[in-house]
Amino acid sequence: MTKSPRLWLFITILIAFVMTTPIWVLVSFVFESGGNNWQHLMDTLLPDYILNSILLMIGVASGTLLLGVPAAWLISHYRFVGSRWLHWALLLPLAMPAYISSYTYTGLLEFEGPVQSALREIFGNGVSLWFPEIRSVGGAILLFSFVLYPYVYLLSRSAFGGASQHALEVSCTLGAGPYKSFLRIALPMARPAIIAGVTLALMETLADFGAVQHFGVDTFTTGIYRTWSGLGDTSTAVQLSLVLLAFVGVLILVERWSRKQQRYFGGYAKGDAVERVVLSGRRGMAAFAVCFLPILFGFLVPSGQLLYWTVTTAETGWNNEFFELAWNSFSLAFITAVVAVILAVILAYAKRISANKTVSQTVQLAHLGYAVPGTVLAIAILIPLAWLDKTIDDFFYENYQISTGLLLSGTLFALVFAYSVRFLSVSLQSVESGLQRIKPSMDDSARTLGASSWNILGRIHLPLMKTSLLTALILVFVEVLKELPTTLILRPFNFDTLSIRAYEMAADERLADAGLPALLIVLTGLIPVIILSKLMDKSHA
Repeated sequence: MTKSPRLWLFITILIAFVMTTPIWVLVSFVFESGGNNWQHLMDTLLPDYILNSILLMIGVASGTLLLGVPAAWLISHYRFVGSRWLHWALLLPLAMPAYISSYTYTGLLEFEGPVQSALREIFGNGVSLWFPEIRSVGGAILLFSFVLYPYVYLLSRSAFGGASQHALEVSCTLGAGPYKSFLRIALPMARPAIIAGVTLALMETLADFGAVQHFGVDTFTTGIYRTWSGLGDTSTAVQLSLVLLAFVGVLILVERWSRKQQRYFGGYAKGDAVERVVLSGRRGMAAFAVCFLPILFGFLVPSGQLLYWTVTTAETGWNNEFFELAWNSFSLAFITAVVAVILAVILAYAKRISANKTVSQTVQLAHLGYAVPGTVLAIAILIPLAWLDKTIDDFFYENYQISTGLLLSGTLFALVFAYSVRFLSVSLQSVESGLQRIKPSMDDSARTLGASSWNILGRIHLPLMKTSLLTALILVFVEVLKELPTTLILRPFNFDTLSIRAYEMAADERLADAGLPALLIVLTGLIPVIILSKLMDKSHA
């Protein structure tokens, strides 16, 4: 591997600098003194934001562990009724955005919903006195647990599948039963992967806006949006963002610490495949129930409710408006996906051909955007773009008496830029994994024939990376399609998407009318889930 040309070094640093600009903007406010609004928030709402966030983190961590880890262990080491399709069906809730799931469960479980109405017919009007309130912290914990447990399941299953079968067999020969082998051997070996899955789930919980706002739970994301849109106080919104980022930073540090503390090593030796035990009778049915219940409440129930609303009670007079919303959503997601993949290819290839540590460290900086919640990222992007718009407008007005208006902050450029910053890591990981499967000897052979770096990339790497590039494109496409808080803050005037329309209808308590756009988002979200399940099947084979 040769030393990278200066051009690649320059391009890499430039892209990484632009993609991390919002983070440096947030950091610049660390020593900014808060105003009256900040003091008011500290005295009134900030304790609620902190308390609710901590309660959500504790509850969701417990819920995702209880749902994801047992299912992963059963699928990895046992055969029972339905296990062949449950292993991929357990990933289906990944296609269900939390805010859409919150709409469906509110419609099902609220006072006028079908569940409480049926119970009142059976038990009388006193049902509402003992029926739990879905719009609460407890309701949000259950919702996030059922929607986000696949993160824990996915990484736990990979860890359990790679656990040394010899270690488990030795524990059995020493008299340990299945439960002791799981608790003392498999669980400690999979601990770093499990903690990584929980960390991802908690980061998604802290970044969520639509679900907690719909449930009336005050968190940092709702506070940031209200401060920015209601008070117009950007400085205070950034201060809240920094506190939220501190929570995210703690989660990342805990996850990294768990990796450093790992003291167990396992993996497949040759012929060391996991031998699955056949479960039948009551044990088989119990295993099936443990794996099926998360799918039922995490995907089937909300999807069924969305389909019912779409067919029976949703508005049918949209026509042109619906197609306009769909076009806005799909075009915006496609443009962003293409931009993110192009940037990811440049960064990943620069890292591959470089022997310079600066390039490698710079590429790692590009991953930081994914750790920033959408609400925080939107505020951080508005600040530099608004300043740049004002600078350009002042220059042209002073010299040419022309007002340029909002060239960046009030256009689709701001949205595409924000999405690219947030989801570049998703694309970069897929592209890097594709490049790693190409032998470096192919690069060396091409160089001996006089091929330049660009020729090697265009004629060798890109054709061999078609699957990875397509995967990255689809993953970013669907992530953008589901994104709500960033779109809500940065969208231009009179520009709506499917996620915005679903949110607006739910905010107006028109839950049934939100079924059609929400269902389309969910159906599109199934695409990466199907791809992921197929990739897992190939890896397992």
